Amino acid sequence: MNADKREEQAGVAARLAERFISNIRAKVASSSCRFAGAILAVLLGLGPVISSAEPPEGRGPGMNKPVGWAKGRILVMPRAGLPEKELAKVLGEHGGKGRKIGQSDLYIVDLPGNASEKAVAARLAHHPALKFAEIDQEVEPALIPNDPYYGSAWHLPKIGAPSAWDSSLGSGVTIAILDSGVDSTHPDLATELVPGWNFYENNSNTSDVYGHGTKVAGAAGAAGNNALGVASVAARAKIMPIRVSGSDGYATWSAISQGLIYAADRGVRVANASFLGLTDSASTRSAAQYLKNKGGLVIVSGGNTGVQQNYAATTSMIPVSATDGNDVRTSWSSYGNYIALAAPGAGIWSTTKGGGYGAVSGTSFSSPVTAGVVALMMAAKPTLSNTQIESLLYSTAVDLGTPGRDPYYGYGRVNAARAVQAAAGTTLTADTQAPAVSITSPAGGSSVTGLVGVNVAASDNVGVTRVELRVNNTTVAVDTTAPFAFTWDSAGVANGMANLTAYAFDAAGNSKASTTVSVNVANGTTTVARDTTAPQVKIVNPVTGNVSGSNVAISVNASDDSGASGITCTLYIDGVLKATGKGSTLGYSWNTRPSNVRAGAHTIWTVARDAAGNTASASVNVTVIK
Repeated sequence: MNADKREEQAGVAARLAERFISNIRAKVASSSCRFAGAILAVLLGLGPVISSAEPPEGRGPGMNKPVGWAKGRILVMPRAGLPEKELAKVLGEHGGKGRKIGQSDLYIVDLPGNASEKAVAARLAHHPALKFAEIDQEVEPALIPNDPYYGSAWHLPKIGAPSAWDSSLGSGVTIAILDSGVDSTHPDLATELVPGWNFYENNSNTSDVYGHGTKVAGAAGAAGNNALGVASVAARAKIMPIRVSGSDGYATWSAISQGLIYAADRGVRVANASFLGLTDSASTRSAAQYLKNKGGLVIVSGGNTGVQQNYAATTSMIPVSATDGNDVRTSWSSYGNYIALAAPGAGIWSTTKGGGYGAVSGTSFSSPVTAGVVALMMAAKPTLSNTQIESLLYSTAVDLGTPGRDPYYGYGRVNAARAVQAAAGTTLTADTQAPAVSITSPAGGSSVTGLVGVNVAASDNVGVTRVELRVNNTTVAVDTTAPFAFTWDSAGVANGMANLTAYAFDAAGNSKASTTVSVNVANGTTTVARDTTAPQVKIVNPVTGNVSGSNVAISVNASDDSGASGITCTLYIDGVLKATGKGSTLGYSWNTRPSNVRAGAHTIWTVARDAAGNTASASVNVTVIK
């Protein structure tokens, strides 16, 4: 780089730093902004650090490693209600064995060494009992190499963070950082960390093996008011490090999905994943929706290809593009209809592995900047729902580009000042509008046998959180992820007419029943001379461990040598009867929101009784996180 160019960049850095410091000085003049004063003290000491900061580095266009997929495994999601033994049969036809991810309905399938992951996933993707199947693709971090940096925290005044800090610093909110780990010894991060997990090596070591995660964590929630290093967006938020990548920075869809579900099961309300193309994964979308159903929001990077991408549009995540100091999309930031928001992503001053500081660029950092704003909003008014937070985040954004939502900036560039003010001043209004719901298949009057696919259309003014399928007044399955699709074991009822009804629920508890569809069950009969064999019963969901959110989906599977139609299942929670039903499956949605459901240990217990009076039972112990 020639001397003139260096001088030009130094001039830009100086002007931006002067503008930022001037802004903070104005804030300090107000007696209500002691925190901004402390940040000023930190920033005034940044001069010598800037000059010695390591240059931005990382992955992006031009890296040599091709993106591949994990060998020996794929990802699948069965339709709600599919008996576990039937899922095992489906997977077993390909030599696969499923491993359930947390308390979700998503499975990692381990394949034999001679199997083709692509071929098996392609075949299972069309199986009528599965919602989807896909390879476990690798994804790369969204960091830009060789990008000039400004050398000051210009992005904080740009998004109005100093004004937002008057009302909120993110206290009481935890941000899960799904990345390469986080440097737990960094002085600006050590006090902010809570325990996480390493899904790359399946252990508790969440140390940063690549450097990317420490930078992302610092942009979202580096400690503030400590006379050290840098200022972040949400300085009092906690950081949960979840390692999902190897030492090359690459992660897999399965690791990211596991990380999101892990965070959701522990009550985390904000998660950030700065990797490319995450909305293209059905597994990651399902895992993100799982967290959203439990009251959280997932923020992801929009990508750094610099061209239009046809990544899947989704409401389960918030993909963010990157802007520069002039509120213009950076040349390397991807765009497309999937983009929901924009945020500063060029020259973001943050923490680096090893205790240092540096300026970094990429949608990897516009994403945690946005996650930090979400944390500020949640802390400003904890009673707001995640969907209200999301709506306010969009409505308060600075509209850039074409009026309204567009492929470059989404709803606009995030504005922390407006967003926090709107969140703090929002008056909660009750949602009284019930969802709309209908069974689209099977058709009324049709004859069915064996495993029956049941499809349900459901919509709501805010969002459908779950759909329950009831057969002859027994809830046989609960689905919490759109598209709502079930597999009903028709052997669980006697031959003849059976009545199917779907019930849709929203987050406010409003519900609506579909028109009942009657079908003719025409299965064969099973004759046993003398039945002395007890049925088999298992609680498929939840498994022993943590549960969170206002509703926990419980799924019971039962079978008997005399046929499933003679089985009666009863469900108890802490010894109190909650549900009774006929057939091979029983579903129940446990509302953990009331004050009489305490945080801590609970026992879920089920009993199955066959027509001859033989019984069997099963139980799991769970810990409710509130």
